[in-house]
Amino acid sequence: MSPDLLLSMLAQTLRISVPYGLAAVGGALSERGGVINIALEGLLLLGALGYVLGAHFTGSPWAGLAAAVLMGLLVALVHAFVTVTCKADQITSSLGINLAALGLSRFVLKEVFGSSSNSSRVAGLPQWDVPGLGAIPFVGPLFGNPLVLLAAALVALAHVVLFRTPFGLRLRSTGEHPEAAATLGLSVTKLRYAGVLLSGVLASLGGAWLAADQRSFTDGMSGGRGYIALAAMIVGKWNPLGAVLACLLFGLCETLQIRLQGGTIPNEFLQMLPYVVTMIVLAGAIGRAHPPAAVGVPYEAEAK
Repeated sequence: MSPDLLLSMLAQTLRISVPYGLAAVGGALSERGGVINIALEGLLLLGALGYVLGAHFTGSPWAGLAAAVLMGLLVALVHAFVTVTCKADQITSSLGINLAALGLSRFVLKEVFGSSSNSSRVAGLPQWDVPGLGAIPFVGPLFGNPLVLLAAALVALAHVVLFRTPFGLRLRSTGEHPEAAATLGLSVTKLRYAGVLLSGVLASLGGAWLAADQRSFTDGMSGGRGYIALAAMIVGKWNPLGAVLACLLFGLCETLQIRLQGGTIPNEFLQMLPYVVTMIVLAGAIGRAHPPAAVGVPYEAEAK
């Protein structure tokens, strides 16, 4: 295999893995705090919609990025209110958000762009010149994408915050033993809200990447990525770095599926490849993966 082909596949794998990784790390932060967040699919979709709307009305990709984050915060706030404050079932709330995201995105597309299937073209993010990295064939342009750099920084920051700071320790304590956290004077409600809101920001940035990369919004463009990100989070044992490594594996499978099309293997089987690998890896990892002890369990008595 030639070096150019390897670099090309590496670039494609990294490009595909960006939304997976951001959503998976966001899910890990939410669930480490004790709140199940299957709404990653809806957050990706609405983050992409927010980017397109912001860029469309202002002409600025940075406004689109800000709109995507705002959209993610609002959706995550709804999920946090329903599950943490109202103590509703967390899986039901997540699935409700995913279903609402599909309907809402089609409605907004129809009202704003006159089509329920796709938007008009919008501005993509500018390309930065990174000395020493920009010249690398195929991979270089990725290092010049500000959202790729931001994603890498956020993944590293999430890992450090979760395992090396007092906030991370407190967040993990609310997912493992909220009663003990409350006896130390910590607000379980506020910490769980923080975990869910952070997951909304990260997942919506993954959606912004999808829209900025395609420079438009397409109905259902999240394409199940949120569910694969959820699987990556479990395979990565609720660890940001582990989740990202799992996302790279799934991104590589999707790259192979694209590269092998047109050969002797039927396309229908190739299209199944990323999902089959997801199920196999998840089945192998799930017996060794131990979720936070109190994830999915509403906390009934806040510390006074």
